[in-house]
Amino acid sequence: MALLVIATLFLQPQEAATSIHPMDQFVVTPLFGDSVAWYTPTNVTLWMLIAVAAVFVLLVSSTSGRAVIPSRAQSVAELSYGFVHKMIEDVTGREGLKYFPYVMTLFMFIVVANFLGLLPMAFTLTSHIAVTAVLALAVFLTVTILGFVLNGKEFLGLFWVSAAPLPLRPVLAIIEVISYFVRPVSHSIRLAGNLMAGHAVIKVFAGFAGALGLFGFFPILAITAIYALELLVAFIQAYVFTILTCVYLKDALHPHH
Repeated sequence: MALLVIATLFLQPQEAATSIHPMDQFVVTPLFGDSVAWYTPTNVTLWMLIAVAAVFVLLVSSTSGRAVIPSRAQSVAELSYGFVHKMIEDVTGREGLKYFPYVMTLFMFIVVANFLGLLPMAFTLTSHIAVTAVLALAVFLTVTILGFVLNGKEFLGLFWVSAAPLPLRPVLAIIEVISYFVRPVSHSIRLAGNLMAGHAVIKVFAGFAGALGLFGFFPILAITAIYALELLVAFIQAYVFTILTCVYLKDALHPHH
């Protein structure tokens, strides 16, 4: 994405630089026709399918042979499996391992979508709050329903801090309820905000490169550094989203302070 923008800027530096809008890369456009409705296939739909296909190829196709000496793709799949498995076990205990498929699916979809968004001309799914909000709301509803199914009324003990002095417990209970229902908001905004900010900064520096002409070498160095940082952010944000999911799952399994 950034490399293509830079090439265009050097060909027509003044005209291209003035026409750059960092937020244009996040516009949802229909694949067919001119208008977008809830049923319209869009660039979001396309890249969502690409992300799902990439996860399938990585986790299913690359491991179908079960080679004793694994290929690179099989090694990545096995490392991903072990990474998420250990994360769930460390945070929730062995009781949480039965929910491994759900957590693994979340992690792989988010991390693959994040990395795909760094490709030239790609669309970053996880920069859209509509996508991350659905993922966060699914986690919130799943954990809440699971908490009541497994614990019944005892799940409400999550909001009652029994270790605190009695006069403070009602106040803390209100704070706990508010923070609980804010979870899907913070869970989704954190992921979308970090991805959107990084991609916007890259495009801003690309505009500087074109505007400066021959001296655009310096913004290009900055873009290279930011791009390397974005690779790290793409993984870290997927990790943060997943480990928070594990923390919320732990609350459902053990809802006592």
